[in-house]
Amino acid sequence: MGRKTKNAVEMVDRLTGDDAELRQMVAEEKFNAHVARMIYDGRTKAGLTQQELAQLVGTQQSTIARLEDADYEGHSLSMLRRIAEALQQRLEVRMVPERAA
Repeated sequence: MGRKTKNAVEMVDRLTGDDAELRQMVAEEKFNAHVARMIYDGRTKAGLTQQELAQLVGTQQSTIARLEDADYEGHSLSMLRRIAEALQQRLEVRMVPERAA
């Protein structure tokens, strides 16, 4: 039996093994959670409620709540740009090489 770990990333790596499809699904979920967290952190750091951010962005509070949900998969670049602008931040998008398998 291998060594025990409490590191969630290592646990997920062990569970997914060499299953490329499962690894892709995990990567997508991780990305969605990261985007949701960026929006939440930016909003709370600015001292705004979801309703206040929605007004600045020109949308509904329910849209902001949905965007802050880690399970949401419909992030659009234009909406992220509007949110960044409302939070007086700059949105950066980059493409990086995938990790070697």
